[in-house]
Amino acid sequence: MKSHSFLLCLILLGACTSPTSRIRDFPAEPAPYTLISQATDTYQDTQLRWGGTVIDVENEIDSSLVQVLFYPLDANGYPQTDEPSQGRFAIKTSKFLDPAIFVKDAEITVAGSVKGEIERLVGHKPVRMPLIDAEAICLWPKEYRGSRYYDEAIFRYVPDPYFGGYCGPYGYWW
Repeated sequence: MKSHSFLLCLILLGACTSPTSRIRDFPAEPAPYTLISQATDTYQDTQLRWGGTVIDVENEIDSSLVQVLFYPLDANGYPQTDEPSQGRFAIKTSKFLDPAIFVKDAEITVAGSVKGEIERLVGHKPVRMPLIDAEAICLWPKEYRGSRYYDEAIFRYVPDPYFGGYCGPYGYWW
């Protein structure tokens, strides 16, 4: 019976890993936005973690594309929207991302790799931006904004129906 209790304790401790370990533990290389946006071809297939706020979501038959305003990430992988934005990037995934959930200005973090560039119109001006192939996307709940410290009221784990696993108590993986 003691071995069952010990095993149960190990399982429960494993469930208490850092809420953003999936973001932090992604094997990303240092990838400054300005360098990659200026020489995207040079950084093809570079794995990175970027974040920001949603600008727009486009859904195709077999993929979704999210346009994001880039912000640097804090130690937990949360976009620092109080810092200056450096530009735009796009995230592509084979998963359906509902624009009613991925609303304008929602904070997200992506773990993935550089797949090239994409061009979109901003007003009437064509703008080129890095295209990231997403392995995981964390949609941060509104409650996390402004309170980046542990808070029992927002401590919850939400199963990830698309990528498997959890984003953690502070966010939802897509």
